[in-house]
Amino acid sequence: MNFQIKPIGYIESPFKKLSDIPKQSIYGKDKRAVINILDEYVLGIRDIKEGAYIILLFYFNKSKGYKLLQVPRDSNDFKGVFSTRSPFRPNSIGMSIVKVISIKNKNLIEIEGVDMLNKTPVIDIKPYIPELNPKDEEL
Repeated sequence: MNFQIKPIGYIESPFKKLSDIPKQSIYGKDKRAVINILDEYVLGIRDIKEGAYIILLFYFNKSKGYKLLQVPRDSNDFKGVFSTRSPFRPNSIGMSIVKVISIKNKNLIEIEGVDMLNKTPVIDIKPYIPELNPKDEEL
């Protein structure tokens, strides 16, 4: 089965090189970027609020190839790719939870907590709803 995913927008990030990116969004919590939403999708961001957190799904467009077993940055042992947050994945999909700082010109979402390269394609945005996620005591 083949399917196509089209970007809904692109990240305008301060990170121009792979080596500059924090390894997770939590380590870039003071870093800001802008999601530039394409005109045809602007209506879809209407109810996103400043100060809210969103789940950002994006395409690791600079990742080349993958291995099913990888050694994560914080380990010396091989792990299966699906038990890691590596950008080197079969479908190259990334996910970060970021904070919405502002929305400007109806299509620019300023975010904080950035771990994406400049010009990264955004494939979806979902609301982060804490009560729909496991609590610490459930983990």
